[in-house]
Amino acid sequence: MTDHPGHQDPPDAASTGAAGATGATGAAGAAAHDSAAHDADATDARAFRELLRGLRVWDVELPSFDPATAPDEPLPLFRQWLREAAEAGVPEPHTMTLATADASGDPSVRTLMLHDADEQGWHFASHRGSRKGRELAVRPRAALGFYWAGVGRQVRVRGSVTAAGPEESAADLHRRSTGALAAGLVGRQSEVLGSAEELARASDAAWERARREPEAPVPSWTLYVLRAEEVEFFQGDARRRHIRLNYRYEGGRWVQELLWP
Repeated sequence: MTDHPGHQDPPDAASTGAAGATGATGAAGAAAHDSAAHDADATDARAFRELLRGLRVWDVELPSFDPATAPDEPLPLFRQWLREAAEAGVPEPHTMTLATADASGDPSVRTLMLHDADEQGWHFASHRGSRKGRELAVRPRAALGFYWAGVGRQVRVRGSVTAAGPEESAADLHRRSTGALAAGLVGRQSEVLGSAEELARASDAAWERARREPEAPVPSWTLYVLRAEEVEFFQGDARRRHIRLNYRYEGGRWVQELLWP
């Protein structure tokens, strides 16, 4: 008697069909999920664009500005515009954007407060070890931007930046509020934070010390002064006939010029 290889039954048709159906159902389900997610993303993007298009710009009566009446230098006009923005109820008109760049030219921007504006320049402060402090150390130039939506005005300032000495920097900090001193005492600005709890502990300790020692030193706190080389004043107009008056410092004096909007 001759032995023959054992007979192998073909795969069960019903089980194969079931597995195939399950796989097909899974693939169809994944595809449906991806399609639904895509539709949701498209709907969200469309709604966002509609929101942007529907936002009103300068839906108030804007002040007029005659550049022929502007002073010979930009500082008096800047002070006037900031004061008028405050009187018009613009919130925090002393806040501004500060743009700096690192050694490779990569820019960064943030919002902070103006501390003063005088014949020396526009004053602001930070820790030397912060990102802005490090960038200003290697590239001591910056630009400032002020925007006062309630009156349709903005001011742009560009120039070189110098760091004040320790005494002047300390005096700047101690002229400010207890909260400002507490924030300065926390320090470590721009470093990676381990947790919110770590910040809370450091902040509580800093507030306690700031109240106890209102003259507590913060060696890293640095006052910076931007000496303007160019200052542009922009007055918005509802019909888009914006007025742009630009001051450029050339040959020891300020030169005025109008710019196309």
